[in-house]
Amino acid sequence: MDERIDTSRPAPAGSAPWTVAAACIAVVLLAAFAVVRHLHGSTMIDMLVYRAEGAAVVHGEDLYAMREWDLPATYPPFAAMLFVPSFWFDVSTLRVLVVLLNIGLLALAVHLSLRLIGWPRARHRPAAVLLATGLGVWLEPVYTTFQYGQVNLAILCLVLWDLTRPDRNRFKGVGIGLATAIKITPGLFAVYLLLTGRTRAALVSAGTFLAAGLIGWLVLPDASFGFWTRYLWDPSRVGVTVLMDNQSLRGAVCRLLDVNDPGLIGLATCALVGALGLTVAVLAGRSTRFLRRADAWGAVCTAFTALLVSPISWTHHWVWCIPLIALLAVEARTTARRLLLGTTLVVFFCHAMWTAPHRWGRGVAWYWQLPGSIYPPLGIAVLAVVGLRLYRAQRPGDNGAGGDRGLLARTDHDAALTHQR
Repeated sequence: MDERIDTSRPAPAGSAPWTVAAACIAVVLLAAFAVVRHLHGSTMIDMLVYRAEGAAVVHGEDLYAMREWDLPATYPPFAAMLFVPSFWFDVSTLRVLVVLLNIGLLALAVHLSLRLIGWPRARHRPAAVLLATGLGVWLEPVYTTFQYGQVNLAILCLVLWDLTRPDRNRFKGVGIGLATAIKITPGLFAVYLLLTGRTRAALVSAGTFLAAGLIGWLVLPDASFGFWTRYLWDPSRVGVTVLMDNQSLRGAVCRLLDVNDPGLIGLATCALVGALGLTVAVLAGRSTRFLRRADAWGAVCTAFTALLVSPISWTHHWVWCIPLIALLAVEARTTARRLLLGTTLVVFFCHAMWTAPHRWGRGVAWYWQLPGSIYPPLGIAVLAVVGLRLYRAQRPGDNGAGGDRGLLARTDHDAALTHQR
């Protein structure tokens, strides 16, 4: 039986002590997080920009001319329409509501990540969700999502919600379409669905995206024309590429070369990594016979490819570390895999880029290059490891492949159900 189906049933009584213990630990960790945020200070500047966008929609002002803390609107008009309710609350109340909402979204993201990989068993899943939520707020991408009042966890949940639904569900693709209508980059998941044979879901995703764009065009025609013809193609509105906050491959190349624009070198690097990353993601998604949790690995590789090739991927965009860590944890059965899990945990818990000098990205010494651009190398390493596993698993007579296949044979039924969508 598919373990994900069991999540709707009450957990057995024997799991209650674990759940209570996990809840207590989570409360302590969240309380400590609240204290640290209070002492550190939290501007939640992006939340304020969203609120200003909602206000511009309500008052009929020029959406892309408005500035909040000298920051412009960068999302499509449809997203600005979704931000209208934030204008109904004063800033102090909105801060509290956004924090509570993001805690709920973090718990949901953990739940959906565990559901995607089919682990742990239903009786232990509530405890796992509670404990991971308490620990998850300290992950750098999640911490900065709270710090800025960002929407990344909502985008993550929309995509994971789609990926955990069966292929036969006629509405599969709606979540990815909505996520793309808000933040554009999740559109790569529609390509992933198409190339892994889920044509209907890909078309539903595209249709949802177009419908949302049409709604934005009907309600805000001038803003829509400006966004889709001009502002979308202007990366300078989003921010400065060379900033240490930008953990895209392009940003890392800029800092390495000590330039504001990497030119053809940056373009060629991103094109190569993008092509290889999408290839690995698609091959993983189509390799249920060889790769355990194939669709989960395909989804993570798709996300990391998008993060790497996007001109700007702020640190808080890397919330896809949540399903990655879940995948590595469940598969940490060898020394090499435990080492990869440990490295990944260190990378996302250490907040290394914030300790590096020259946050503006220029004049960074060679020995600060890796700490200052720590996410892109990890993202490339994940793609390389998955690609190597696929290569070894499909080589006849390979010892490593035989081991993988033997391990797969014991869970063939679960793997088939995981991919039966």
